[in-house]
Order: sequence, then C-alpha cells, then structure tokens
Amino acid sequence: MKVIVDSREQTPFPFTGYDVEVVRAGLPSGDYSLPGFEDRVAVERKSLADLVACLMGDNRERFERELVRLARYDLAAVVIEAGWCDLAAGNYRSDMKPHSACQSVLAFQVRYRVPFIWAGSRKAAEYVTHSILAKYLREIEIRVAVARKGQAA
Repeated sequence: MKVIVDSREQTPFPFTGYDVEVVRAGLPSGDYSLPGFEDRVAVERKSLADLVACLMGDNRERFERELVRLARYDLAAVVIEAGWCDLAAGNYRSDMKPHSACQSVLAFQVRYRVPFIWAGSRKAAEYVTHSILAKYLREIEIRVAVARKGQAA
C-alpha cells in the first residue's frame, strides 16, 4: 500500500513494520491519504499540544477551515496522539481551560461531522492511521470487484 504523507507534515509516521511505501507530496487537506484518492480520504494527525493550539485564536479559524474541507471527503478523521482523559485533565501547556477545550472538540465533531479519534499514544495513532487508510482502500477494491461482477452478469 502506498501512503501519501503531506509535505508540510513535520513529524510524519514512519510506518515501520507495516507494508507501506511512503510518498511525500502536498495534500489538499489532512496529513495522510492514498494515491488517487487525495480528495476523498484524509487523516489529520495531531499531538495534544498541537490540537489545543488549534482550538485558540487565529489557529482556530485555520483549523475550522481544514475541518470544512475534510467534511466534504468520503472519509476523514482527526487522529490524536493522546487520550481524551489527557485533554480533560488539562495535561498540556496552555491557558485554555480543559472544559473549554473539550467543548470545542465536541462542537467541532457535531458541526463538521469529522470524528476525532483519541488513540492514546503516537504509536497507537500510527496504527489507527494505517488501519483507516487500509480499510478505505479495501472497501474501494470490494466496490470495484462487485461492479465488475455485475457488468459480467
């Protein structure tokens, strides 16, 4: 499987141990996608610190624009390298109150219909990202096979 990693991604997953060829390229949205589906599937990776920064000030507006774009995709997700309990407990360096951060994330999920997946760790976030992309690719392959079978009948 080929995975496109956005050229602006500063700490990309290496996908070591996965049968993945990593290709660096600019993506219209998100940090990870698949060749030929760059405008249909995307995973946005966030560390906890990055996520909290995206909930405040000018960063919030930029992040909301990203969520608007992702909401148009067949499949999009924000995968966080931390757990919900880390956000709720305020285990980050910011003046943002944990309750406000939690409420912002919940509001974004409802408003933009893009799930936030709390992976718990960077390694788990890499696993989740790989799995989302692999499952999407598998579903496409199944649809193509079914369509071919229907045409042959």
